[in-house]
Amino acid sequence: MELLSAEVIEDLRHGRASKERKIAICASGAHLPAADRIEILTVLAKDEDETVASRAGEALLSYTPDAFVEALRRESAVPSLFAYASKELATKPGIAEALLHNKNCGGEYLIPVVGQLSGMQVQELVLELDRVSATPELAAALEHLPNLTAEHKSILQELRSTAIDVDRLAEAAAEAEPDPVRRQTMLQQIGRMTVAQRVQYAMKGSGEARRTLIRDSNKVVQRAVLQSPRLTGQEVEAYASMPSLTDEILRQIATNRNFRKNYIVVRNLMNNPKTPLDLTLGMLAMLNPLDLKKLTSNKNVPETLRTTALKLQRTRKELKK
Repeated sequence: MELLSAEVIEDLRHGRASKERKIAICASGAHLPAADRIEILTVLAKDEDETVASRAGEALLSYTPDAFVEALRRESAVPSLFAYASKELATKPGIAEALLHNKNCGGEYLIPVVGQLSGMQVQELVLELDRVSATPELAAALEHLPNLTAEHKSILQELRSTAIDVDRLAEAAAEAEPDPVRRQTMLQQIGRMTVAQRVQYAMKGSGEARRTLIRDSNKVVQRAVLQSPRLTGQEVEAYASMPSLTDEILRQIATNRNFRKNYIVVRNLMNNPKTPLDLTLGMLAMLNPLDLKKLTSNKNVPETLRTTALKLQRTRKELKK
């Protein structure tokens, strides 16, 4: 039997091949790896030709859950695979976890499997604000699970809210967007959004939108800003220095390992009077000698931090002798 080219395989993955080719895949697999064939079969199981769809469905029954898990773990997996696994294999071992950990799996495919997730996995999913906010039905399904913590239940409840502090956002927007026309347009857009929609905007919008929404009155929206894949190091540096942010959002910045790799973020957090003291004390040793010296005379930070910084400075001097 002929080996299929990458182009032919791609056509099959999108249902574009001839009927004869589709039937051949259903019958023998054409020497395809199991993961490739499974994925193609889930596409063909929805084929408009009933013969192709029927044979593809029968062929899928010959594979074990482990084979599906392997296919689901691939980043390039197509939606039809997620849909099939979610509907037909929800209770099979490893399926729910594989769907959860594939970041390309839409929230709609997770709804049937939330009951199969462990408490830790449920909490992990709740904190994936992009997926949860984009699919209200998923948020609703998670909210009714018995193994939610009070914090995670609060997040899901906030996603259903429509509350917005327009005045607070207007003040933030004035600092984030200097152009008055663009600023007004952005505020009008945000003003019509629910919390879930603002979360989506925080994740996918512009830098000006993030600099505005980081000061949203809703903590879930603030958290979404920090999860945005478009967030830059320079933005985090700016947030770390803003005393107008809540203690909670500054704590999230300070406890994020990736953010703390940026020395400017650490330095800005240390000099921000709103950063919780337990965090600044824990990061004190990360400061270089010059910034440590400056901190000892910074009247805006707590006296305890200045005193401890001074002691560390003296200790370092003693060690150099």
